[in-house]
Amino acid sequence: MVKSAYIHIPFCKSKCKYCSFVSYSEIDLKDEYLETLCEQIQKDYENELMNTIYFGGGTPSLLSVCEVGKILNHFNFNKNTEITLETNPESVDYSYLRGLYDIGINRLSMGCQTFNDEILKQIGRIHSAEQVINAVNSAKNAGFKNISLDFIYGLPNQTEQMFREDLKKAVELDIEHISLYSLKLEKGCRFYNREPENLPDEDMQADMYLQAVELLTQNGFEHYEVSNFSRKGFNSRHNLTYWNNEEYYGFGVAAHGYKNGVRYAGKSKIKDYINDFSPAESKLLSQVEKLEEEIFLGLRKIDGINISDINEKFGIDFDEKYFDVLKKYTNLNLLEKTKNGYKLTLQGVLVSNVVLADFLSDEGVDDK
Repeated sequence: MVKSAYIHIPFCKSKCKYCSFVSYSEIDLKDEYLETLCEQIQKDYENELMNTIYFGGGTPSLLSVCEVGKILNHFNFNKNTEITLETNPESVDYSYLRGLYDIGINRLSMGCQTFNDEILKQIGRIHSAEQVINAVNSAKNAGFKNISLDFIYGLPNQTEQMFREDLKKAVELDIEHISLYSLKLEKGCRFYNREPENLPDEDMQADMYLQAVELLTQNGFEHYEVSNFSRKGFNSRHNLTYWNNEEYYGFGVAAHGYKNGVRYAGKSKIKDYINDFSPAESKLLSQVEKLEEEIFLGLRKIDGINISDINEKFGIDFDEKYFDVLKKYTNLNLLEKTKNGYKLTLQGVLVSNVVLADFLSDEGVDDK
């Protein structure tokens, strides 16, 4: 049974220079888009009680409280449902946040990226560090007890000391969750064609990451997934849906979903989606592909994978099937045996793509 839903709100006031996500500044299409989005939910959603609902973007906080509520009303949820809305600091105030809280939003994911105002301008963010602090305090005053901040490391002109200061300020804000992402310049972002000067190299990014793990864990945060840290009891339940390889709905332009063993993706052009919200592509996963996903998604979790669960689900002997890979990377101290299975070591996290590539083999699994 599907218990989670991702809802894509693609509108932004302006596009950040590092962003390659599907987003649009044509706010005049908002009414048509929301109408189509609600039609898609009505057609595809089967009224399951939701464990998590996640409004991602884009900038979902460009919607009015009424518009968010209209979408939310299509779902079956209760007080135990984790309902997250991504926000940008410049687009919220106390009144708006209180309105969100009153209709059932109980978790905020806020884009901060850095507290350095000069770097914020350079990467195309339209908020200041002060606005982040004000937004967090307003959210607390509005009743929110589950607030997450996103940060990027490896930004132009960013030093290790600057990044440490960012994280110290985040800790001082007494929030519940922090997500850290290394800067990746992918096709579709403005920086891809015009790379900025003074970008930290890969070694410096690795050092930034390791220092972040040390600083945050020393300050009461659990490192529970490669890029994510939380206070006790505040893991992102929605994102754990992905890492636990569970099924979820994807609603909206370019939204990805996973249901009945089929991974699907929505159309990436907003007008195409408004004209026809059926998926642009879908793929029924083979047993081999399901196993591979179970491994590479599961190994993103710091606790790693449970091999007895995998053995039961796929009818394999994990230790036997992957004997050579496991031996190779445990000897290199990139993988570690746990009580229930295996996990990446901290050094293994830094080269996870190399490690995970060696698990991509269809040998020994019945492809049903």
